[in-house]
Amino acid sequence: VEVIDVTRKPPHQRAALGLGRTFQNIRLFSSMSVLENVVIGGQRRGNPIQPGERALTQRAHAALAFVGLDDKCADLASQLPYGHQRLVEIARSIAGQPKLLLLDEPAAGLNQTEKGQLVELLRRLRDEHGLTILLIDHDMRLVERVSDVITVLNFGKKIAEGTPTDLLSF
Repeated sequence: VEVIDVTRKPPHQRAALGLGRTFQNIRLFSSMSVLENVVIGGQRRGNPIQPGERALTQRAHAALAFVGLDDKCADLASQLPYGHQRLVEIARSIAGQPKLLLLDEPAAGLNQTEKGQLVELLRRLRDEHGLTILLIDHDMRLVERVSDVITVLNFGKKIAEGTPTDLLSF
């Protein structure tokens, strides 16, 4: 397996390598529609989106349907409830068809019902799309419910690794 250092690559090159990500703090374009936000995530080149790029729009619609927001396409991203904004971020990241999805605190600010829905969504991404997910979260109940392997870091150093059962059965 070839190791590629992506730390200094611009976002469009990371996306072209198959990386998708969300941020701890939501980073949507608030003055754009939900669909426009997701279309941008489907773009892998560094070029502006050309009008009529139907494949990008189709992928964006599919991503929004997958997260359950296909009826919100025309809404302004900033007008959605917080939990839905998180889902738009996930839809935007999967519209780029990543192989590896990096999620930074995706449950931050979600209530328990929304966290349960997030768990189901992440399981579906893994199981139905074969997506590898790297999840960074402090909510160990959430981590336990979606992870096959957990790696514990302390100041960037690995201090433990194993299955949820092995690591969380204390």
